[in-house]
Amino acid sequence: MTYDLYIGDRLFSSWSLRGWLMFESFGLSASVHHVGLYSGTMARDMEPLAPARLVPALRLPSGTVVGESLAMAETLAERHPEAGLWPADAEHRATARWLCAEMVSGFMALRGACPMQLAHVWRGFEASDAVRTDLSRIETLWNHARKVSGAVDGPLFGRFSLADVFYTPVAARIIGYDLTVSAENRAYCLWLLARPEVQAWRAEGLKITYDPFPYPQALPVDPWPGSGTVNTS
Repeated sequence: MTYDLYIGDRLFSSWSLRGWLMFESFGLSASVHHVGLYSGTMARDMEPLAPARLVPALRLPSGTVVGESLAMAETLAERHPEAGLWPADAEHRATARWLCAEMVSGFMALRGACPMQLAHVWRGFEASDAVRTDLSRIETLWNHARKVSGAVDGPLFGRFSLADVFYTPVAARIIGYDLTVSAENRAYCLWLLARPEVQAWRAEGLKITYDPFPYPQALPVDPWPGSGTVNTS
């Protein structure tokens, strides 16, 4: 059974990271194809997937194309129930679906002000009131998930699930812009980013040099947790 997964640039494409983690975190295999988000080739690269127009996008072994991350997640969970993409407990599963759906549709201030980048930590970033409101909501959801599941640390529902996949790029934004959250939720962010598959994704992304560096900030940088500083000049 061969899937074709189309992704964008690893250092910056938060949605692509979600799509890739759906496979890598649950032992599912796919042939990965790169779409040039910054090279001007995106429209051409996406032609085989029409009418899908964004990454990630998935082609099933039958040839059916699935766009949008949440649709991909539900499709893979349905096709591979043994992989445990959603929590096994029905109440946990319902809550995890809620968290993922709200992530897809919400947090526009955070997403707009803090584009995901995995190169370094911006030092001195000033979060707006709207960004702080988004962070408060994210923390409320994470705390609610732990109240429902009884999990103290690590995965939100006691076992790694799609909820953790969908919030990994959120964790990257929180850490990458040094945003203020509780100590417990910062530890969760660092736990997500320290997972071997996330480190492998970042290592591949660092093989590409960007000039100019996308989404620049007139700020000093600190090293990404567990790494050295990346030259973005």
